Amino acid sequence: MKILITGMAGFIGFSLARSLSGRGHQIVGIDNLSDYYDVALKRARLAQLAERDDIAFHRLDLSDQDHMAALFAEHRFDKVVHLAAQAGVRYSLDNPHAYVDSNLVGHLNVLEGCRRYSVSHLVYASSSSVYGMNSRMPFATHDNVDHPVSLYAATKKANELMSHSYSHLYDIPTTGLRFFTVYGPWGRPDMALFKFTKAILEGRPIEVYNQGDMSRDFTYIDDIVEGIVRLLDVIPRANPSWKPATGTPDGSSAPYALYNIGHGSPVGLMDFIRAVEAATGRYADCRYLPMQPGDVPRTYADTQSLYAATGFRPRIGVEEGVRQFVAWYRQYHGV
Repeated sequence: MKILITGMAGFIGFSLARSLSGRGHQIVGIDNLSDYYDVALKRARLAQLAERDDIAFHRLDLSDQDHMAALFAEHRFDKVVHLAAQAGVRYSLDNPHAYVDSNLVGHLNVLEGCRRYSVSHLVYASSSSVYGMNSRMPFATHDNVDHPVSLYAATKKANELMSHSYSHLYDIPTTGLRFFTVYGPWGRPDMALFKFTKAILEGRPIEVYNQGDMSRDFTYIDDIVEGIVRLLDVIPRANPSWKPATGTPDGSSAPYALYNIGHGSPVGLMDFIRAVEAATGRYADCRYLPMQPGDVPRTYADTQSLYAATGFRPRIGVEEGVRQFVAWYRQYHGV
């Protein structure tokens, strides 16, 4: 197949391209190489992919309607994995327009490409942040998610709604993936593990929000990629018996699906920090701070529907995952 990966210079897109390479597919990746975080890291990821004959890269912005249309017209993709987005909860407080351009306009351009050129399956990144003020644990895809607490989360919820509209109107199979706190080698510098490791190795204090009373369903990158690869082949079908009055939000009379990809066992923030201490061999100097606007105290994924569809459950725990990240970090930065 010919597969488009948007955001291929990003953490998940890069990791997915590596996994799919060598399986007989032709992979086309795009990325705008935004400077939201260190562009050198993005270029280093792309350099890892550059020598693979089955991967091609184009620098392209999702919000560029004409060039996105030309890309779809030229390549006639079989499947699309749409991972590109403006990420970050806190960044959305200061730069809201970046989220509209990338996450809304960009998503629409991807949907239009899929519609016009008969893509057989669109798999796209949503986020655990869509659960917002939901306090029911674990978070399940049949829960209501109408109360986001950040603009980033609102754009991801909008992506799900936009995708459903296109599935309903044009019979395009779409699958949304709600990722839970992804971490691992080649991870983003704005995420907690990268920040903690960097500060601890440099002998600087780390910032610990909500006085450390937080937990996350940390999900290792290899488990995220495995979930995506398996779900690429699970093409949703319309369920004609589904009704709005009685059906759950993750079902539809259109070919539309939603899945959580999380480890399914949340870890306390202080336990996570202890795993970083163990992996680095150094103690963390913690600076305790209040909860940040747009953040939530806990995340916890219900992964039953993922298992039912694929037979797969994420399985790599934080001790192993953090060790792998710290080993990569030391090698990458030479420390």
